[in-house]
Amino acid sequence: MSQQPGQRGRRRALRQLGGALGAWASGAAVPAWAQGYGRRPAAAPAEPTAPASAPVQSVPASSAGDGSEVRLALLLGNRQYPEPFDLPPIPKNLRDLKSALEHRGFQVSDALDRDLPSSRAAIDDFVRQAQTAPPNATLLFYFSGHGVQIESANLLLPAGLSPALQADAMRRGSLQLLSDIVGRLPERPQGQVIAVVDACRTTLKQATEDAGLNQVEAPPGCVIAFSTGAGRPAIAPAVETQNTFYTGSLVRLLASTSDETSFSELFQLVKQDVRETMLKHPVEAIRKLAQDPFIADNSRSRVTLAPRSVRETRGPRFASRNEEADWQRLQEATWPPEVLQLADAYLRDHPDSKLAGAAKVARTGSDNAARLLKRSDVRLYKSAFQLQDSLSEDERRDIARAGIGDKDAAARMGRRAMAKGGTGLPRYEGWLQYASALGNGIAAYELALHYRRQEQPVMASRYEAIARELGYNPPVSLDNVRK
Repeated sequence: MSQQPGQRGRRRALRQLGGALGAWASGAAVPAWAQGYGRRPAAAPAEPTAPASAPVQSVPASSAGDGSEVRLALLLGNRQYPEPFDLPPIPKNLRDLKSALEHRGFQVSDALDRDLPSSRAAIDDFVRQAQTAPPNATLLFYFSGHGVQIESANLLLPAGLSPALQADAMRRGSLQLLSDIVGRLPERPQGQVIAVVDACRTTLKQATEDAGLNQVEAPPGCVIAFSTGAGRPAIAPAVETQNTFYTGSLVRLLASTSDETSFSELFQLVKQDVRETMLKHPVEAIRKLAQDPFIADNSRSRVTLAPRSVRETRGPRFASRNEEADWQRLQEATWPPEVLQLADAYLRDHPDSKLAGAAKVARTGSDNAARLLKRSDVRLYKSAFQLQDSLSEDERRDIARAGIGDKDAAARMGRRAMAKGGTGLPRYEGWLQYASALGNGIAAYELALHYRRQEQPVMASRYEAIARELGYNPPVSLDNVRK
């Protein structure tokens, strides 16, 4: 498959940056606070052998009969890879995230440096627990280690498997994110399924040679988060005493964010925090590699960081009736310019609100959405955001999310419009143009196929290029041809 111009330019820029970071990582005048990034520890361990299968340490799930909110998490992390691919930060990632999740009421199983059979056994145990969890359960899977993309599939590498192997060997020896993990976790109607992948490299040379993970869309009731944008590299420290950028932010915000913040909002806040942290990093090479984490959100319930039983012990949700009324107005708004105005007003009038984090997510997302809707290549108008009485609950929820810049909600609205036939065609194109502008590469490729069927080759070529620039690598079987 040939690369699009945008991809070639991005990789060329990364290679050029590699020289700068390589000189910084190997030379003198490296500040003490930066010495972990992009360089090997002084004493590199010998090539590791993956440990044999061992039982996963976990806490039995509580009974659903008492009405409690069950929260289960499996943390799978691998440091031990053949040199030079070992990942020193991974044990700290698992320790710190386990503590943060337990603080939020999760029963956490952790599995460090597992080979493929042991990894599958840990996942099997977790799936069995998930299948007996109540409808309001929250299920979280986390992986930190090497992740690769082979023929459009996202693979998670077990301990001991080299990322430098041939594609067939990696495919046989790895876990596939969607089929082996996400697809096996049952939807929880009043809960949520969460999958987090923090796949990274410890040197810029490795990062610039890495194609990154492929864009995905989450199944119903699920949120999928990657530590960086699809098709983009992620860099990590090469020392044991630091977290990766993404997990460090996730741990910090899990501990400090308001109980009333939802998990979907948390991942948006983490995305903003990771990018801002890296853009402000004292090392220029780190700033130039600032990660923009990927999120695919198809959640159906608003699950907050603190279980209801905890929130009920911490006082009322709102400080006043005025705050409650202002929040309700913000929740009812769907047109991005109006959402932006109301979110600004809410944060100005209620800066210490328990829902300030949610309002910040609404403000950031609606600001971006409002700007994109002004573009001439996005033909979607205010009428598309109106909540008609005839709309289903899912449609109303997706319109509201699209109003704060949710790329996947916009794509789902477009597909519903297409299902209506001829009268929905302009709205279908408008929603998918909007979803593409928001960063949905799958929607962009879907639009390319649509324009190809409509015998509009210029538009088809344009949106296929957009899809690839956004990090979507379509499977060969999609529409028979990948150009």
